[in-house]
Amino acid sequence: MRYAQLCNAIADQPFPCAVLDLDAFDHNLAAMAARAGGKPIRLASKSIRVPALMRRALDANRSWQGLLCFSVPEAIQLANLGFDDIVVAYPTCQPAALEALAAAVKAGRQIVPMADCDAHLQALSQAAERLDTRLEVAFDLDMSFDLPGLRFGVYRSPLNDVEKTLRLYQQLNRFPRLQLVGVMGYEAQIAGVGDAVPGKLAENQIVRLLKQWATPKVAARRQAIVAALRAAGAALRFVNGGGTGSLESTAADASITEIGAGSGLYTPTLFDYYRHFQHQPAAFFALEACRASQADSITCQGGGYIASGAAATLKLPSPVWPEGLAFNHNEAAGEVQTPLFGTELPALGSPILFRPAKSGEYLDRFDEVLLVSGEQVQGKATTYRGRGWRFF
Repeated sequence: MRYAQLCNAIADQPFPCAVLDLDAFDHNLAAMAARAGGKPIRLASKSIRVPALMRRALDANRSWQGLLCFSVPEAIQLANLGFDDIVVAYPTCQPAALEALAAAVKAGRQIVPMADCDAHLQALSQAAERLDTRLEVAFDLDMSFDLPGLRFGVYRSPLNDVEKTLRLYQQLNRFPRLQLVGVMGYEAQIAGVGDAVPGKLAENQIVRLLKQWATPKVAARRQAIVAALRAAGAALRFVNGGGTGSLESTAADASITEIGAGSGLYTPTLFDYYRHFQHQPAAFFALEACRASQADSITCQGGGYIASGAAATLKLPSPVWPEGLAFNHNEAAGEVQTPLFGTELPALGSPILFRPAKSGEYLDRFDEVLLVSGEQVQGKATTYRGRGWRFF
């Protein structure tokens, strides 16, 4: 089994450690490109957080083009490493960050910040004026739907129809240093919500029906806004949407020129729960089995790497090797220790292998990632944390 091979490869490494299966990573690169059906994929940096692996993805094939970053300071740091064609997915009004952005653009970096309201445009324009430069910008479009008793989607941008988006576009006349070059419409409720969660038969059926209902409506809204912007004179270079969970349906939208995705390259446990695709787990961490309080338990050092979002059992990491280990429901994954129970227990000092629930963010706990191919550690790659980068 592959999990056993990974543990053999890292047996002499210090624990805890982060582990990346290069063979699975490369397999997922090709599989996601195939699912995208020829549409370029802009790599979501928050899902990777290891510059060397971002470069590996972008160099793999022509399907992977550009970065989708989560903060302006992150985008600047990555541009300083030589990455180009960067879009920042989340807006900011912080003067220092935007002045640094304007300085980077003036120096030749291609970074496109996001906006969804007049305050964002004002802040961007002021930064451009202070640095005596021009900025390309993108609009973030809302793809959510308010249903009776349910918001199907995330609370993101106020730009949820043609009228509001055109009104903001018209405000650009007040800001001659800004030019709209792209839009992003991320359908989080389709791309990021599993529909095959174990033990949730009824909920899965509801999610599938909602996705089936929402997918054409998302495409129609995006297409209408894009058409209206272009008719109003906007020279859009890119229209971005989607994610790992919606590559096929997003690619089918004729208005889309690229898809934003990245989590599927690591395939954390939350991506096990989709009916229409399965990628290979590539991201892991290993903890030391450090003590045993009783005959059927083993305790690891550390392990409380809980995924963000609404609190739920699915946000816990999952022990995958040795097989058959399970959390104690009262302690789960702890800050300094994680007790596990099972019948086949590893020896003290052995690694216990876990998969994270979500991509990227668990790597804020590690300075480096062990890169494993076959049963050999091929090298190490520095994470954001290892570079001293703290963006949130």
